[in-house]
Amino acid sequence: MPMEPTDPAAHAPPGDTRPLAIVIGSGFGGLAAAVRLGARGYRVTVLERLDEPGGRALVHRQQGFTFDAGPTVITAPFLFEELWALCGKRMADDVQLRPVDPFYRIRFDDGTVFNYRGDAEAMRAEVARLAPADVAGYERFLRVSESIFRVGFEQLAHVPFDRIGDMARVLPALLRLQGHRTVHGLASRYVRDERLRTVLTFQSLLVGGNPFATTSVYCLIAFLERRWGVHYALGGTGQLVKGLVRLIEGQGNRVRCRAPVARICVERGRATGVRLADGETLHADVVVSNADSATTYRELVAPEHRRRWTDRRIERSRYSMSLFVWYFGTRRRYPEVAHHTIALGPRYRGLLDDIFTHHHLADDFSIYLHRPTATDPSMAPEDCEAFYALAPVPHLASGTDWTQAAEPFRQRVQARLEATLLPDLSRNVVTSRVMTPLDFQDRLGSFRGAAFGLEPVLTQSAWFRPHNRSEEVNGLYLVGAGTHPGAGLPGVLSSARVLDTVVPPA
Repeated sequence: MPMEPTDPAAHAPPGDTRPLAIVIGSGFGGLAAAVRLGARGYRVTVLERLDEPGGRALVHRQQGFTFDAGPTVITAPFLFEELWALCGKRMADDVQLRPVDPFYRIRFDDGTVFNYRGDAEAMRAEVARLAPADVAGYERFLRVSESIFRVGFEQLAHVPFDRIGDMARVLPALLRLQGHRTVHGLASRYVRDERLRTVLTFQSLLVGGNPFATTSVYCLIAFLERRWGVHYALGGTGQLVKGLVRLIEGQGNRVRCRAPVARICVERGRATGVRLADGETLHADVVVSNADSATTYRELVAPEHRRRWTDRRIERSRYSMSLFVWYFGTRRRYPEVAHHTIALGPRYRGLLDDIFTHHHLADDFSIYLHRPTATDPSMAPEDCEAFYALAPVPHLASGTDWTQAAEPFRQRVQARLEATLLPDLSRNVVTSRVMTPLDFQDRLGSFRGAAFGLEPVLTQSAWFRPHNRSEEVNGLYLVGAGTHPGAGLPGVLSSARVLDTVVPPA
């Protein structure tokens, strides 16, 4: 039996007549949206299905180790600082960021190492060591990256694409900047060495894109990282989540966990609130979904309210890869390992074809190894290390039975790390857990277990993505990786900035 509708105003202090906003999901997009709506005069309730806030940025704690489950690369920190400023506070009083150097250490399959740094001279020296004939081409690539950044990030990342005319206006600029090319295609115009091409293109994988298919607009990442650097939050990314929750509560608003949403309520074409899985109904003037965009439309909005994002269209769209993540702690230190290491396997394009095109779980893999204790020893007990090893894998269209495949795959990852970066690893692991595409689907609500939502190809970018202001339901708005501008911390935080333009003032 459905419960009687609940008015969130009942939880407000007497005389609080602010309009009501509900945010579905407490990932960074949802938390940022809540702060921005609160600063604009809304009374906000964030609803989170899990036991703790954070979404993909949840935190695992076991046996004295702390593991950030998701995003670990913090770029464009000013987007976080803006949220504290909206509340009249300083982020530095709550969260301490530390620059990471090198940004990444790339280890090729043959053992060659490239240190990807923010310092221009140091990077030039690394390029000259790896591919001396490509130094000039690398410099030209950086200039192109800056040009793309000036348009793609500074001018368009926080602008809504509600109408096809919005896309038509920017298309000439995108064509001038070679946005029709892929990330790898653009890099290949400027450098010849395949290893350097890999160095300049792997970052698109950090936002769920295949560099051989993703629009070259994502080449802006190279300049974005150089401009603001790559940072780490002391105590882990979870400290940013805690800080944002404190901001929301300081605005007189709240984050409510263990509150899964079953349906967005719609009357006469307008969102009027949500119904929770237990039948409770919450009224709202504005509903913002930070849930996966495909899941938002396929599961939370009834079919009769959808014309564009039908089940058929959702199922025929292209989705990012998924991830296999092994979190582990060791009883010994590995001081020679960088904070961020990209350990490449024997294949680059072939592996990505298997993942994105053939949806085939290959025998080989590449690994992103995160070692937060390189910067912050508090993430592990004394004389121990915390790690996670992340391998891109196909989403669940592969048909892989991860209930059976997870442990054999973990063992292969462990063996590879032991042979390359972490000697005697198998004898020193003291705690361990894994996350598979099933977790992305079942715990995080990602359609097909795709870790980054829609794949960022040109025909699924800007106007072609689900809009920030829903084109299906009035009063419904989308933030997060599945809407404009896309995945990655700068992307999801920018999606919340769009709300300042499209959500009416309180």
